[in-house]
This record gives sequence, C-alpha cells and structure tokens, in this order.
Amino acid sequence: DLWALFAITAPGLFASGRRFAEEYVRPISAGGAAGNSAGDSAGDSAQNAAALIAKLRRRIRPLMMRRTKDLVASELPAKQEQILRVELAPRHRKLYDIVLQKERQKLLGLIDDLDRNRFIVFRSLTLLRMLSLDASLVDEAHADIPSSKLDALFEQLDDVVAEGHRALIFSQFTSFLRKAAGRLDAAGIAYEYLDGSTLHRADVIARFKSGDAPVFLISLKAGGFGLNLTEADYVFLLDPWWNPATETQAVDRTHRIGQTRPVNVYRLVATGTIEEKVMALRDRKAKLFDAVMDDDAIFSTALTADDIRGLLE
Repeated sequence: DLWALFAITAPGLFASGRRFAEEYVRPISAGGAAGNSAGDSAGDSAQNAAALIAKLRRRIRPLMMRRTKDLVASELPAKQEQILRVELAPRHRKLYDIVLQKERQKLLGLIDDLDRNRFIVFRSLTLLRMLSLDASLVDEAHADIPSSKLDALFEQLDDVVAEGHRALIFSQFTSFLRKAAGRLDAAGIAYEYLDGSTLHRADVIARFKSGDAPVFLISLKAGGFGLNLTEADYVFLLDPWWNPATETQAVDRTHRIGQTRPVNVYRLVATGTIEEKVMALRDRKAKLFDAVMDDDAIFSTALTADDIRGLLE
C-alpha cells in the first residue's frame, strides 16, 4: 500500500513494487519476527530492520503531513476501550476444536500457493470466524448450542439500555446481526438495523438520530464510515478484524465532533479461537506500520502465507 500511494503522489521515489518488497517489506517483516527470538542472527535481523525503517521514514517524511484526531479535535470527550473475553460454552468449544483441526489439515498444504488457493483459504478462515460467534451460523443443526458471544453482549447491553444510554453494535456478519436482532425482539428492546441490503438507508439513519431506539445494529462494511451518530455513547464490536483502521472508523461514528459524553467501546473476543489470533496479528501489523509511518490511518488488509499459518496455530 505504501509503495502504491507514493507511485501516485511521488512517481520515481521508489523503484518497482517488487524491488520495494525485496528492499524494505521482507527484511522489515523478518526483523520484526526476529525481534521476538533469541540468538545473534535474530539480533542482526532486528537491527537491520530498524535501520531500514529509519531509512524509509527519512525518505517519506518530507511528503507526509500527520493530522490526527487528537490534534484537530482536542475537545472531544474521553474514549475508553475494553476487550471482553468470552469463553465458549462446553459444547460450542468441542465443536470448534473439531472444525479447527479439520480446516487446519485441509489448509496447511494449500497455503504455500496462496494466490491459487486464496478462495479456499479465506472460506475456511471465514468459517472459523463465524463459528467463533455462533455455531448455528455454520449449520442450523447446532441451533441448540447457546452463543456465549450474544450472552456476553446482552449482559452489558441490558445495563446500558436501563441507564438511558444508546449503543451502536457492529459485526461483519449480517447473519449474526440478525441473531442479535432476534434477541432484541425477545427482550422488547427497540432498535434500528442497517446493512448493505437496506433500501432506505437515509430513513433508517434519520430514525435512529431523531427517535428513541436505544440500539443501532450496523454491518461493518455498510456503516463503518460516512455516518455521524453522536447520539450513541456506547460501541460494541462483535468480531475482530485484522485491519484496525476499519474498527477505528466504526468507533468514530460516535466519537467525533459533536459528541458531548464519554464514549465506551467494547470488543468482544472469543478466547481460544481464531479471534484471538486475529487480534494478535492486527496488533503486530499495526506496530510495524506505526514504526514506518508513525500513523495508522492507512493499513493493508492483505494477509501473507505466514499470517494465515499463525491464524491456524
């Protein structure tokens, strides 16, 4: 992504994308991994990576202007973020472990040729991510297995609504949002709903902004950007993504100019699942990008073969 941006804004600053990857991307990534290992060779790799990062930052600094939200909107109220770790129910855990072993065996022989097998690989990763949320998302035959993720959400949401707050609830899976909607209906809690198939998007948004519904269910892709929803002061992210900028944009629907109350953000992560691996991968990539750019406004969503191996460990 960095090479592509400067190929447009400063043609000639770097050589071809392939050479940029050989000169910077691979050595820096290898050095970041080596920094967690012991030995002289690991130390040399980490030092080489640090030197390359410094060189890269010197080259791009004259072309960068960093304007963070803290600088341009310093009057914003506080934002508190928490990770809620959710234990799968015993039957759910047993099913997840069985499926994980099956998908791991299927994928480990395909990852080395990721370009050819990308669809199969990402279909399996998506299956594991959905299974981390609710077993019935992958097979309705498992509808009798409770969703610990929804249980954890409503433990928080009941108090939020009772205290007169309003909440945005994001998921990348519309099927899971519909499960949450069913629970809201059963609890008698009013809500609005927005995903990519919503026909009258503006009307739905206007109803939430001017109405009394305490909850807004939103798919991450449909409502993660371009909305001003400062009427809410709680945000729940039901499933993690390896691009932190995507989640930041979702949170910024309410933590933005016009917000007068502190904003509370909860990330729900199922322990012992691919979700924990996604969080670790996201943090590692974010630290690497920050080291180069000193800014996380732009972030690649591309995954390497090594990234995918880590998700399946």
